[in-house]
Amino acid sequence: MSDEAVTYGNWVSAKLVAFPGAVGGLFAAAALFVPWLGILAGGFLLISGYFAYARRVFSPRGRDVQDRMVGLGLSRLPAADWEGIVLDVGCGSGALAVRIAKRCPGARIVGIDRWGPGWESSEQRCQQNARIEGVADRISFVSGDAASLPFDDDSFDAVVSNFVFHEVHGARDKRTLLQEALRVLKPGGVFVFQDLFLWRRVYGPIDELLAEIRGWGLARAEFVDTSRSPFVPRALKLPFMLGTAGILYGRK
Repeated sequence: MSDEAVTYGNWVSAKLVAFPGAVGGLFAAAALFVPWLGILAGGFLLISGYFAYARRVFSPRGRDVQDRMVGLGLSRLPAADWEGIVLDVGCGSGALAVRIAKRCPGARIVGIDRWGPGWESSEQRCQQNARIEGVADRISFVSGDAASLPFDDDSFDAVVSNFVFHEVHGARDKRTLLQEALRVLKPGGVFVFQDLFLWRRVYGPIDELLAEIRGWGLARAEFVDTSRSPFVPRALKLPFMLGTAGILYGRK
C-alpha cells in the first residue's frame, strides 16, 4: 500500500506565521536594551499568533474551514449526473478540481494556475492529489495566467474559481478577470466564482458589481454572502480573510 497522502496545503502560508514571529523575537531581544521596542515585539508576535490560529482553523486538524469553504462553491454546481468540461481558474493544489471530478464521474476538468513561489501548491502536487484520489484520468493541469487564459472563446461547459481573483496582481481591475473567465464559458454554461467580493476596496459595492455583471448579457447572475457561514469563526471575519467572502454564480 502506498504511503502517499493527499495534501491540499493551507491558504495561510507558514511564512505568514514564521516571519512576523521571527521579527517579534528580534524586537523582544532588543527590548532588553531599548524597552520601548517591546511594543513592536508585541505587535509582531500578535500578528504571528493570529496567522498561526488561522492556519490551524483552516486545516483538517482544526475546524477544516478551508475544505468547508471549497464545499460551498461545489454546492452551487450542477448535480452529480452532470457531464461536461470544467475549467478551474487558479486551481492551487487541486482541491476543488478533484472534488468536482469525484462528484461528477462524467465530467472532465482542466485546472490552471501559475503556482508561484510562497504558496503551498504546485502542478506536481495537483497531479499527485488527483492520482491518489483516483481521478487523474479525468483531470489535466496547465500553467497559465487568469488574466489571459490560453483557451478559445466558448471552450468550457462550466468555469469555477475559488479565492483567486483578488490575488492576481497583474489585473488592477478585478472585473477584467471575471470577464476573462466568462469569455471561455460556452453560452448556456454555468459559472461559480468564490472570492472576497464584499471587500469594497477591491471590488467596490457589491450591488454595483452585480449590476455590471448582469449587464454583460448573461442569462443569470446571482450572489450569496458566504462570510456568514456558521462554521466561520468570528476571528476570521476580517476583510482580508473570510469576512468579505461571497459567491457569484449563474449561467451565461
